[in-house]
Amino acid sequence: MTNNRKNRRRVRWIIVISIWTFSLALLFGFVAHYSLARIHSLTISFLILFIVVSIGIIFDLVGTAAAAADIAPLNAKAARKVVGAKRAVYLVKNAEKVANFCNDVAGDISGIISGTLAAIIVFKLVVNFQHNQVDFYLNIFLTALVAAFTVGGKAWGKVIAINHSTEVILMAGLIVTRLEKPFSWINKSGNNTG
Repeated sequence: MTNNRKNRRRVRWIIVISIWTFSLALLFGFVAHYSLARIHSLTISFLILFIVVSIGIIFDLVGTAAAAADIAPLNAKAARKVVGAKRAVYLVKNAEKVANFCNDVAGDISGIISGTLAAIIVFKLVVNFQHNQVDFYLNIFLTALVAAFTVGGKAWGKVIAINHSTEVILMAGLIVTRLEKPFSWINKSGNNTG
């Protein structure tokens, strides 16, 4: 009976996370493509590309830290009411889902969007240079550069996440706590009606 319930929860999680991934990829892809098409500065275009790749690296770091973290020191910090520790404990208890969302959803969306942005930047460069051969070489070079930066950044992030998992997940818990504060009235009003 318990296994059936766990399997149903897993299937539900897979369906929900797939729908979220599709929706977020669609939204962020559209926003990135639309905003980059409106920006004429190559410097700002490269900056946006750098930010998107960095977001993927940061989420990968958090996902790995959630899977690697030891819950005992976080429970101790939560007992001492350290800000963010309660959320950090929640993240570690749900490490499977956190790792899936951070490493797969955010990471894959970041990879897809960075590829699209790289293609748009190459198109802008080709228009500026007006050479057919430049398109081919720039596309390969920029794709390789984005891939190297992404993989190198994630490798560096994994070293930090494994060696400093408690600190990373505590920082993530603090950020989640800070982000929840403006929306705390929603939970209170929901509790009042229940």
